[in-house]
Amino acid sequence: MDAVEEIKKLVKDKRLVLGAARTLRNLQTGRCAKVWFSSNVGDDAKQDVLRYAKLNGVPVEQLPIPNDELGLLCKKQFAVSLLSLAKD
Repeated sequence: MDAVEEIKKLVKDKRLVLGAARTLRNLQTGRCAKVWFSSNVGDDAKQDVLRYAKLNGVPVEQLPIPNDELGLLCKKQFAVSLLSLAKD
């Protein structure tokens, strides 16, 4: 299953955490299972996510779509640069 299909499935299950601040908080507290970021995410947020994900062993995947399309994929009316899957 590719990343876009996986995100579509997780949107239906309502298991995704949207946004840089909440994703970073979940990474810092160990409540994050996987992270995706858009093709045009900001460098500061990207570096922070990569650092905390490496420390916690969380897989990170860059998507080939920009943040405005990622927002639409998540059924939001705003751009989404970072999203993550919360641990159960």
